[in-house]
Amino acid sequence: MSDSETDDRLEVWCAGEEWCPITATATILGKKWHPVIIHRLITEERGFNDLQRAVDGISSKVLSDSLEQLEDHGLVAREVVSEKPFRVEYSVTERGASLEPVIESMREWGETHLAAEE
Repeated sequence: MSDSETDDRLEVWCAGEEWCPITATATILGKKWHPVIIHRLITEERGFNDLQRAVDGISSKVLSDSLEQLEDHGLVAREVVSEKPFRVEYSVTERGASLEPVIESMREWGETHLAAEE
């Protein structure tokens, strides 16, 4: 791994522990809507309202907070595309896109092991 790749890593509270990579990843993806938001952004860039429709059931406040947290972790990028009317577009970063196989595995596991409500 090059120095630039090492410098780009997220700081975690448990660094150096053998179990840390699992726990740190679970902390980031463990929020209810985070994997769904990343999944929706992997397919296409979206504005806030479009993303809220794509993540059915999420409130504006929770979406806003989640996007801010994902942006802080370097998983989502925010770009202002218009000042009047004010519009932003959200996209997944390279780091966020690298979670695609993890999120897909989560979806597949859920389809296999979870029963749908009747």
